Amino acid sequence: MQGGSSGIGYGLKYQARCISDVKADTDHTSFITGTLSLREENEVHLIRLSSGGTELICEGLFSHPNEIWDLASCPFDQRIFSTVFSTGESYGAAIWQIPELYGQLNSPQLERIASLDAHVGKINCVLWWPSGRHDKLISIDDENLFLWALDCSKKAAQVQSKQSSGMLHYLSGGAWDPHDINAVATTCESSVQFWDLRTMKKTNAIEHAHIHNANYDMKTNHILVTAEDESGIHIWDTRKPKSPIQELPGHTHWTWAVTCNPEYDGLILSAGTDSTVNLWMAPTSVEDEAITESIAESPAQQADPLLNSYSDYEDSVYGLAWSSREPWIFASLSYDGRVVVESIKPFLSRK
Repeated sequence: MQGGSSGIGYGLKYQARCISDVKADTDHTSFITGTLSLREENEVHLIRLSSGGTELICEGLFSHPNEIWDLASCPFDQRIFSTVFSTGESYGAAIWQIPELYGQLNSPQLERIASLDAHVGKINCVLWWPSGRHDKLISIDDENLFLWALDCSKKAAQVQSKQSSGMLHYLSGGAWDPHDINAVATTCESSVQFWDLRTMKKTNAIEHAHIHNANYDMKTNHILVTAEDESGIHIWDTRKPKSPIQELPGHTHWTWAVTCNPEYDGLILSAGTDSTVNLWMAPTSVEDEAITESIAESPAQQADPLLNSYSDYEDSVYGLAWSSREPWIFASLSYDGRVVVESIKPFLSRK
């Protein structure tokens, strides 16, 4: 199914490429996003969906010193988030806290809780464990994986361990396994590498080229979804890394981002440089596979995994975030700074 956007829009002042669900805000459906301007003062926007679900409201607008390349909200404290930023010459990463009375102040200042200052080269991302409170953080640069001990009360972050990816691998990102606090996957140009954080040793690898992004299935253990340049989207059982268990066609240009729904098994969002967001239904559990097979028994009723294609964008889409509070809602962010929030409720009846 092809279609434009029927979603709710919100415009940032400058270009942007990262958005995050504020999972710890259990009272509102809210997202946090940041801009990417080399010359202007960058901004972090805290936005929430109105109670009637008809508009996006700016809950907080904060200045940020540099262009933001990665942003992630803390899963257990709605006022804390991380950014990776660039001055144009060097990279940095920090943990920030939103001031408590942000709704009553004009242009309040973010408080820098801690700097992740052990990196030398380009920093790619900061990872929080997605499944609950944890005092550890992961940061990934081109060559190294860092495990940090974070103490927000003391406003300190210390390197607990560090490991190099090796001379042949340049890391581009990663994902923390929501089912295993000691397992993380890192992506590079030619593979996905799996690590045990207790030993900081590699445990396995998926040898596959041009992977941009990876995301674990929140509901089903051992399932990893990858977004790749030209070969689309692959779904892997991490116990059988030699070949994917499912393949989806992806996008007409690079498939840049992919994310699994936090509640509904098999619902996947992907975004790409073709200015499109795709909604897929690719069940991974035995129960849902049986349902899909029964639907597809008749040749005339072959189930198309593409539920919808949102194409009303004017630029590449780099940012995707499901709402944890209302998992039928997602936000997308295109490079021109446009946030769009959509509801997938019409498609849930097909599950």
